[in-house]
Amino acid sequence: MNKPEAKILRVLQKEGRISNVDLANRVGLSESPCLRRVRALEESGVILGYGAVVDRRKLGLDVMAYIQVNLDQRSDENTRQFLDKVRREERIVECYAMSGSHDFLLKIIAHTIDEFSDLTMHKILRYPGVKDVSSAFVLQEIKNSRSVPL
Repeated sequence: MNKPEAKILRVLQKEGRISNVDLANRVGLSESPCLRRVRALEESGVILGYGAVVDRRKLGLDVMAYIQVNLDQRSDENTRQFLDKVRREERIVECYAMSGSHDFLLKIIAHTIDEFSDLTMHKILRYPGVKDVSSAFVLQEIKNSRSVPL
């Protein structure tokens, strides 16, 4: 990636709503070339989209936890069904296939511990192929960056 694109991405990761005029001034380009570069980054899939950063606690979403999941049988069908369920559950906000002792890591956001418990015990543990889960609750957010290093 060349230097102007990296500058553009640094600014857009922090200020997604910045105008093209201000962006061009910040990265040292004129407006048209800056806009062309942003569009090229979007079209190539480097920029996946734009969105608001929301304070979950202001919405009453006070519980954040990570669940490590092990599947009983790692058949393609079980895995597909498990991932379909995960994708449909809005309280599961992130899911990663993992190396090591667990198959998947899920990030859960819920209003209350009871809501988290219900999701875990009555849904996730019943997803196809789930053998066991273990959870860890976030006590304090120290760093929560949505930016990637450039």
